[in-house]
Amino acid sequence: MGLLDILLGRSKPTAPDLDQLFGLPSAAVTLEAATGFRPTGNGAVCFATVEGAAFVQTHREVQALLDADAEREGRPVELTRDAYGYSWLVSRRSPDGLPDLVNDLHAVNSAMEVNGFGPQLLCSLAGFEGAQEDGEPGRRLALVYLYKRGTFYPFAPLPGRPERRDNALELRVKAALAGDLRMEQDLSRWFPVWGAPGL
Repeated sequence: MGLLDILLGRSKPTAPDLDQLFGLPSAAVTLEAATGFRPTGNGAVCFATVEGAAFVQTHREVQALLDADAEREGRPVELTRDAYGYSWLVSRRSPDGLPDLVNDLHAVNSAMEVNGFGPQLLCSLAGFEGAQEDGEPGRRLALVYLYKRGTFYPFAPLPGRPERRDNALELRVKAALAGDLRMEQDLSRWFPVWGAPGL
C-alpha cells in the first residue's frame, strides 16, 4: 500500500486465508452449545461460472484427489449450477465428519486457486441443522466463508418463508462464534445464498 492509498483512505484488501476453514470443527462445538445447531455433513464451494478445458481439467483433478479418500463412499464432489447462474462444487459427508468436509472444502478452494481460478471463487459454506420441534423439519443454517474477505458469516433462511432469513439468529450466531472464527463485521456483506446446494 502506497502513500497515495493512505491519503485517499483506501485500504489493502484482506488476502484469502484458506486455513481459516480449519476453525470450523471447533466453532461447531461452540455453535451446538450456544444454539443447538449441529453439522449436517454437507458443504459447498461457490464460484462464478467458468467454461473451458482448463476448468474441466481442474474439476477432474479435484475429483481424483477426493476420490483417493478410501473412507469416502459414493461420488465425492458434485458440480451443479444454481438458479442465479453460479456454479457449486458440493461435498457430502456424514454429520460427524465435519473435519473431513473441511478438508474437502479446503482442497477444492486450493486446487482452484493453484490453477488460476482464485478470482472466480466467491464463498464456501458448511451446513448445520437445528433440533426438530413439534415434528417440523429441522431449521437450517450455513456458516459461509467469504473467499475474498477471509471472514465468515451465518446465513439462516426461515423455513417455509421463501427468501426470508432469521436475522436475530444470525446475530446470535455471530456473537457466539466471535472467539472461534474471524467473523465478517460488515453486515452488508452477509449475502443471502438462497437455494445453495449443500445447505
